[in-house]
Amino acid sequence: MYQTQNIQNTRIDVADALRGIAVAGIILYHSVEHFNIFTNEPVAFTLGCDDMVGKIMAWLLSGKMYGIFAMLFGLSFFIMNDNQQQKGRSFAGRFAWRMCLLLMFGTVNMALYDGDILMVYAILGMFIIPISYLPSPAVWCIIAFLAIQPIEIFRLITGWNLDTDSLWALAGRIGEAHQHGTFVENSLCNLRYGLEFNIKYFVWCGRMSQILCLFVLGMQLGRQRLFYNEGRNLHVWHVVLVCSAVAVTALSLADFGRLDMWLAPIYNLFILLMITSAVVSAWYAFGSIRGALQHLCIFGRMSLTNYLLQSAFGSLIFCGFGLSFYNKVGITYAALIGLLMVVAQYAFCRLWFRTHQRGPFESLWRRLTWLK
Repeated sequence: MYQTQNIQNTRIDVADALRGIAVAGIILYHSVEHFNIFTNEPVAFTLGCDDMVGKIMAWLLSGKMYGIFAMLFGLSFFIMNDNQQQKGRSFAGRFAWRMCLLLMFGTVNMALYDGDILMVYAILGMFIIPISYLPSPAVWCIIAFLAIQPIEIFRLITGWNLDTDSLWALAGRIGEAHQHGTFVENSLCNLRYGLEFNIKYFVWCGRMSQILCLFVLGMQLGRQRLFYNEGRNLHVWHVVLVCSAVAVTALSLADFGRLDMWLAPIYNLFILLMITSAVVSAWYAFGSIRGALQHLCIFGRMSLTNYLLQSAFGSLIFCGFGLSFYNKVGITYAALIGLLMVVAQYAFCRLWFRTHQRGPFESLWRRLTWLK
């Protein structure tokens, strides 16, 4: 059974920077995807570079930003759990309540945006409680098992596959509401079909086991204190960077063929590790980069608020009940809109932190978590 090392968990600025990168990347890619509105209608304003921009954004952001977010979710769990262990208290019940609160936040967010991730995080987050009691060797075995995509291996061996007809039927209903429904009709459709669609989609594209893998990995990285510049930690991140870069290069040249359902999520995982290790290595190695990334720390410290705000802004900009930009702008213009959203939310973060220590939803979540 794992026991705390009784070492103080100070704030990890590079984790805030990574969280800021993840949320900003999520906003950008959601904008590129017109907040899950895929229409057959002609798009009014497009550019010749749209396909190239779409491919670059997909390679860099799709499946990676949510993964960094998930890994840092596990890190946050470790810090809170370890802090309570150092005080001789159990955090299990409190964390379960915290996940119930996250489910409520996710329900509100789902009413705005059908691609909400918070509800899935809240459900899968419950599994981290029993895993947190295990010793580190057992935890590393769980991480390795989940990283090889066991669901996808099972699908390859047995030939079982998800009913994609029902999956795309759900997507069609949701998309129709996005394009032509009122705000109320859109929200009700999201609440009725959104969670079912997300769970099925995550199983179909290999994200279900990977999210839990990254939760547990983040927790284990917290145990090993790898996000601190201590001992040989920086050397470890350099090794991760080199190994992940080699793996990404090799997999980029490979033809996955019928193994795509299995190898594509693993490919995304290596890109995610390459981005994470590059940011951590640069943060501790170069003061100029650390200074530049400090702005993203501000954004990351309000990750929950920024995630909820992007759903509100994105639905108003792209859905039919709002500005209907889903059929007005192509990929490049949509990416620029996403960038403007990031800048606007960053300005709000700076303004908010002048008089507050935490973001509005972060503060609310914290207060409700520690209700006596």
